[in-house]
Amino acid sequence: MSHPVSSLNKGLGAFNEPIQIEDVPTLGWNLLREELSLPSAVLYQDRIEHNLDWMRRFVEAYGAKLCPHGKTTMAPALFRRQIEAGAWGITLATAQQARVAHKHGIMRILLANQLVGHQNLQIVSDMLKDPELEFFCLIDHPDHVRLMGEFFGERGQSISVFVEVGADGGRAGIRSLNQIDAIVQAQKEFSNSVFIIGVELFEGIFKEETEVRTFLRSAIEAAKQLVAKGAVQRTPLLLSGAGSAWFDVVAEVFSAAAVDVEFEVILRPGCYLTHDCGSYSGPQSRMLKSSEVVRSLGEGLLPSLHIWAYVQSIPEPGYAIVGFGKRDASFDSGLPIPTLQFRPGTKAPNDAPAHWAVTKMMDQHAYLSIQPGDDLHIGDMIAFNISHPCLTFDKWRYVAVVDREFTVVELVETYF
Repeated sequence: MSHPVSSLNKGLGAFNEPIQIEDVPTLGWNLLREELSLPSAVLYQDRIEHNLDWMRRFVEAYGAKLCPHGKTTMAPALFRRQIEAGAWGITLATAQQARVAHKHGIMRILLANQLVGHQNLQIVSDMLKDPELEFFCLIDHPDHVRLMGEFFGERGQSISVFVEVGADGGRAGIRSLNQIDAIVQAQKEFSNSVFIIGVELFEGIFKEETEVRTFLRSAIEAAKQLVAKGAVQRTPLLLSGAGSAWFDVVAEVFSAAAVDVEFEVILRPGCYLTHDCGSYSGPQSRMLKSSEVVRSLGEGLLPSLHIWAYVQSIPEPGYAIVGFGKRDASFDSGLPIPTLQFRPGTKAPNDAPAHWAVTKMMDQHAYLSIQPGDDLHIGDMIAFNISHPCLTFDKWRYVAVVDREFTVVELVETYF
């Protein structure tokens, strides 16, 4: 979509009059020539392409479908890249997010959440007026079936739903397979407006693989019960799971499920596109050790998002103050990790010393632990790896995409 970009947004080049977003590549902004106002969030084009191709080959190895979670980036330009790389659809978490995706041309949307509230229902009802749109959401209670059945039935519409399987102490979802009977009975009252099409879960709440596998088997059993009751109204039936930590196990278990009907496995990892060096580096190490499929794909997912910022003070010998903070990068799953150092006027960035570490963050300042005598100057630029991209993207209205020479080739807009 063509629209102006205001100079009042952070992380961009210096300009006064609004510019069109599609014109940004023609401006030739270069990060290392200091043509972006730091701090700035930067994506690396080659690493994004690597990760897209890696995940495409992974799902193909299992014959699964990919419906990545769009809440990670909330960037329609990145949604389009994922679809172009073979994604089956895009997952979202709220009605507003789904509307953003649909407004930008996404025609298969999985709302991995319960749809509740008049305005949220109305947003989806308006979207469903588009005959090309396939839309799915979740249910876990007969009251929810009745709520949606009445709403969409009154409008002559239908809604396709997954039965969500949950776990004690977890998020939404049925806690016992005994609850399926009541859901099926409620659905029969609204058989023209609520269609059960599969089973869904979110396994990311678990820390141990044995727990994940047990949970996945309970979802398969739920699917079998729905089939036995004649309650599934889609062929093929859909089995969906997989956040970004256990997608290998979900793919393995679900693809081998013994369900007496044709089914498809829908995986929903969101963070693979940018990966990280914190939350998801551990799961990738586990996958490389335990999954033959993952090892066969060669080099794993690569972190493709950095926050670049200036050293703005070295007030004491043991630490520096860097000009970014909690308003710019996630901190819930670990503090940002310094990875590159660049001194303006030199040729290329160098690896940051291994002993550098962020020890504390404030709103707009980061404390960088260094050693006396380190070659660090005020005005040096430092790139930081992050942990948990979901809570970094939401801090940026625009994210620059750069090529290998650090020239901006695209500006990605987010909708949080």
